[in-house]
Amino acid sequence: MKSARSLVFLSVVVLGVLSLRPAFATATCTGRFANPITDICWSCLMPLRFGGLDLVSLGQEDTPNPGGSPVCLCPSQLRVGFKVSFWEPVRRVDVVRRPFCMTSLGGIELNPGFDAPRGSRYSQDSTATSSFYQVHWYVDPIIFWLEAIFDNACLEQSSFDVAYLTELDPMWHDDELTFIFNPDVALFGNLPARAACAADCVSATAGFPSNTLFWCAGCQGSLYPLDGNVQAHIGGVQASSLEMTRLIAKMHREGLMWAASGEDGLCGYYPQPIMDKTGYKYQMLYPVPQTAKIAGKCCQPLGRSTILWGAGKEYPFEGEDFAYMVFRKRNCCQGAFWRHERLYADLACRHMPLGLLGCSSLGAGGITD
Repeated sequence: MKSARSLVFLSVVVLGVLSLRPAFATATCTGRFANPITDICWSCLMPLRFGGLDLVSLGQEDTPNPGGSPVCLCPSQLRVGFKVSFWEPVRRVDVVRRPFCMTSLGGIELNPGFDAPRGSRYSQDSTATSSFYQVHWYVDPIIFWLEAIFDNACLEQSSFDVAYLTELDPMWHDDELTFIFNPDVALFGNLPARAACAADCVSATAGFPSNTLFWCAGCQGSLYPLDGNVQAHIGGVQASSLEMTRLIAKMHREGLMWAASGEDGLCGYYPQPIMDKTGYKYQMLYPVPQTAKIAGKCCQPLGRSTILWGAGKEYPFEGEDFAYMVFRKRNCCQGAFWRHERLYADLACRHMPLGLLGCSSLGAGGITD
């Protein structure tokens, strides 16, 4: 009788294990669309500067801003105004194990009709662990599509969109193909170059990363190659932060992401093939929204150590895919616009002798001091 009960119990256990095998065999697509009110680190927009003065800072970190006069001029856009700087949330990034799993869209899974490399984590030897992830790039100028501010030329004016899927990029999982777009990786694949990244880690943890060490991603490791293969996997938060940083650099290298800071950014965006690492901050949206502040901050520059802010942000099953909000530094000339041809002619006539460009016929319609 006792042996019969033992046999029944063993059968139940075996059947239970067999029924659970599919759940362990494949990664499940999980996710959540971030609440734009409660899940965004809105203090990361700061410091907000206007005309060279700090309006609101809330103790947030910032990079140097254009100096000189607080007044700015953009001749090509006929704009005169004051220098403004802030950090604008403009992009969202998924880092996932399961191909076509859209974590930021609530965990929906696309079915394009073909397969793509799956995320993996493997050990090369007893001391090193490597991993691979797929990454998704969303255009997400959240201030604009929330309509929180209307008709402001300093904000990126576009709608939420899925802009880039690494599943469709054959170079994302192949180090040799990636060499086509970043051949400079051959210069930094040596031990001294890798060791120099320790200095970038210190710089990013104390403030912002060093652009001198442009081949480094701070404490996350080497920025190169610009693909999904992570040679040194410490944890999911560290590896996903590195993948996000690599994708931003890849977008810059391919001309799909432009810079907006510094003197050159006052009058608009400009191409930047080698990314300015100090031009971005980011926060986690999934699996755990990073809204609890550490030392008064709930976002961080690229490359900062994940030891403090990343603790408790990864957990088994539903907490192994990640989503991030990316903030881009914005320097802008905030002022008035002249949209009419008459006003354009009036402005030109102030600097032209009478008789040129028909200025003598403008009469009292010209701009007066």
